[in-house]
Amino acid sequence: MNKTVLFELGVEELPARFIDDALTQLVSKTQAWFDNHRIPYGDIKGFATPRRLAVQVSDVSEKQPDIEEEAKGPAKKIAIDENGDWTKAAIGFSKGQGKEVDDIYFKEIKGTEYVHVTKFIEGQATSELLEDFRAVFLDLNFPKNMRWGSYEMRYIRPIRWIVALFGEDVVPFSIENVSTDRITFGHRFLGEQFSLSQAEDYEESLKDQYVMASVEDRKNEIRKQLLELEKENNWKLILDEGLLNEVTHLVEFPTAFSGEFNKEFLAVPEEALITSMKEHQRYFPVRSTTGELLPYFVGVRNGDDQHLDVVAKGNDKVLKARLKDAQFFYEEDQKGSIDEKLAKLNRMVYQEELGTLADKVNRVVAITSKVSEWLDLGKREKQQAKRAAEICKFDLVTQMVDEFTELQGVMGEKYARLFGEDEEVAAAINEHYMPRQANGKLPSTTIGAIVSIADKLDTIVGSISIGIIPTGSQDPYGLRRQALGILQTLNNKGWKIEVEKLIDLVHQFYQELELPTREESEIRKDLHEFFRVRAAYLLREDQIDPDVVEAVLTNGIHIYPTTLEKAKLLVDKRQDVSFKPVHEALGRVLNLAKKADSYSVNPDLFENESERELYQAYSEVHEDFVEALNHEVPASALEVLAQLAQPIHKFFDYTMVMAEDEKIKNNRLSLLNKIASDIKAFADLNAIEWKQQF
Repeated sequence: MNKTVLFELGVEELPARFIDDALTQLVSKTQAWFDNHRIPYGDIKGFATPRRLAVQVSDVSEKQPDIEEEAKGPAKKIAIDENGDWTKAAIGFSKGQGKEVDDIYFKEIKGTEYVHVTKFIEGQATSELLEDFRAVFLDLNFPKNMRWGSYEMRYIRPIRWIVALFGEDVVPFSIENVSTDRITFGHRFLGEQFSLSQAEDYEESLKDQYVMASVEDRKNEIRKQLLELEKENNWKLILDEGLLNEVTHLVEFPTAFSGEFNKEFLAVPEEALITSMKEHQRYFPVRSTTGELLPYFVGVRNGDDQHLDVVAKGNDKVLKARLKDAQFFYEEDQKGSIDEKLAKLNRMVYQEELGTLADKVNRVVAITSKVSEWLDLGKREKQQAKRAAEICKFDLVTQMVDEFTELQGVMGEKYARLFGEDEEVAAAINEHYMPRQANGKLPSTTIGAIVSIADKLDTIVGSISIGIIPTGSQDPYGLRRQALGILQTLNNKGWKIEVEKLIDLVHQFYQELELPTREESEIRKDLHEFFRVRAAYLLREDQIDPDVVEAVLTNGIHIYPTTLEKAKLLVDKRQDVSFKPVHEALGRVLNLAKKADSYSVNPDLFENESERELYQAYSEVHEDFVEALNHEVPASALEVLAQLAQPIHKFFDYTMVMAEDEKIKNNRLSLLNKIASDIKAFADLNAIEWKQQF
């Protein structure tokens, strides 16, 4: 008869941010463990609260299935000697399989007979195998571990109890000084220690002890209670999913409650109030149905609904102290001037080898000014961009940002307005940090986008120049995200600036400032490759096939919006049967042009009409092609190239490129090389697997 298996690891309170991954690992490793041990089972369900990680496996067989398998040994000619007796090879094989030579039989495989035996393996009892499950708990990986007491073992938190049941029976094993039992613990304050009679009672028994072990059930219960409060009070809660998930992992028995704070605090920017409520207290802020922030909050208690009024008042007092701090910071930050705050940047180290924050700002100003020139901004916009770059980091010295680092830029925008800066300049201070996360909001203003690109370029070039290059999952400075942000912003704005030109501009600044760097050629190579990889990632995110990505990036990124347009165009063309002859013609040119080492063509050396026609066709379309490329119109450029398809096919039909006469051969290769140069300026079409699409 099949039974239910339960394993529960009781620990001191787990950090909420680690629980999701730990539970995912536990479920997947449990499945792998049962599969590897050949134990039939039904469903696997994981549970997690701040004090426990558990897994319940239903319909578990009481033993492994028996196995009858065939083992293959040496060939017959090796197993039997010339006298017809068994050789040592045959005897050794049979013994190794737990059999006698009398059990041997022969089977022919591909014309050769081989020794075989059939062996029977009886399945082990599940109860015996389950003792090894402790390895699953020990195999869980956590970002941080600790030691406790005098034990050598390192784990996320001290282990306090272990439940291990196979049906009604305890599975014996231990981890350090904690042995398995059927005893578990309810809610720390509302529940008590109790014994589980059988594994399948786990979830319901814990509910009786004020513990909702299911993460999803707990989250749904919290959401339900929040929505009830929202409807009851005609509020609109700011339901941040990240906060909801964190709160779910902070409680075992959730009860939502509401509180309020003094209206005077609403004079503080709402971003500061919301951040204080969410980050420090794990409260859900409240808005009116029309969107205004209200002097109320909603919290989630780890307990029942008894004396909620007292709980609310206690939380009111704690929040009041937090908001008092925010109010004080806001008022203090308005004292002095922006210039006084900027002066403090001279004393703040940005990076030991790259100077202070003031040094970084100076570089951002220089980059911003150059990019403004390239974009041909008007005089006023140039001045605003320069000013935004000059003061983009001033809020880093404010008390509010020192307390809430996630408000950098947000508070800079608000303080800049209070200090009388232009609206465009104030907005750019906030926008220059965008996008703040993957696929986040991009800068909407021209000035904000320029300063954003300048700041990110300085960070990336500076970091890579001194050898800080992301590897694997390690990217402490978020360089990958910032590079993606630059490319996304360029594309969003449709700016015709070459990425390589931007990289080289900032790299040149670093050389002129004589900042400590690595070998110049190595830095440049690393920078270009770093951005190329990021561009490839973005193109794939846009559903561009890998071979098309390779084709358009072979010679660099250049102007990213145009490169993306090229890629999309080629994806469409590879599905167009009528484009196949064009591809074949251009592809043949690229293949043979590899053998050329010159672009010099002498028409007097042409021997047939097809050579003259191809040269004439190329001469007629070349300028149109260059013009289309220079004006960033890929579709027109490809149409121009397509006009060469017919003369190219005719050329190959009537011309032997690799002629015996060296001058004629080189002249023909040079002609193909000139055409190939235009083709490669568009993309490396031979990198695309065209034929598979037809």
